[in-house]
Amino acid sequence: MKEQRGFTSFMELALEEARAAARRGEVPVGAVVVSPGGAVVARAGNRTRELSDPTAHAEVLAIREACRLAGSERLVGYDLYVTLEPCAMCAAAIAAARVGRLYYGASDPKSGGVAVGARVFSHPQCHHVPEVYDGIGAGEAEGLLRAFFAGRRGV
Repeated sequence: MKEQRGFTSFMELALEEARAAARRGEVPVGAVVVSPGGAVVARAGNRTRELSDPTAHAEVLAIREACRLAGSERLVGYDLYVTLEPCAMCAAAIAAARVGRLYYGASDPKSGGVAVGARVFSHPQCHHVPEVYDGIGAGEAEGLLRAFFAGRRGV
């Protein structure tokens, strides 16, 4: 990504959420929602196992909280930082919430829904397409995922 004047990345906060998710035994994915004014309004890590909820992905949890705090189902002009390329479900939630910009770290060739796989934002049924910036903090995000899954396989 080209450096932008005045750009502040919030990916480190998303990585903190991913590390916390890993400590809970969850797939290490973290997300942070930032208001148009630059304030962090919500942050979350995966909680699918803890909540016995297949929709409790970091992105969905963070979007739900940001919408609750905004008092609206729309997050126009908000930014979402997530450590892993969103899956199709999360990409659809991002579009439905009208998130302005999506920043993600690691690509997900197996389950991604943005650049690979379903490519949700490229469908004519997608009513909103955020600006997308990938590769931010990708190395650390990939490392967290590799270590987590290696530990699960006993490697």
